[in-house]
Amino acid sequence: MRARRIVTIVGVAMALIGALWIGQGLGYIRWPASSFMLSQRVWADYGAALAVAGLLLVLLARRYRR
Repeated sequence: MRARRIVTIVGVAMALIGALWIGQGLGYIRWPASSFMLSQRVWADYGAALAVAGLLLVLLARRYRR
């Protein structure tokens, strides 16, 4: 039960950070203003991969035996 909760929290955090990276990489989120990630497409790609991995972790945690 505890491992399931931890995996879920890590997965959600990964998905949220991935979404932030996507927004920064595509130039939609310009925070922080001095970030090297702003308008850099490669960071949007990394963010997409991280978000998908996070969502997969959440799905795996939901299927984890109770």
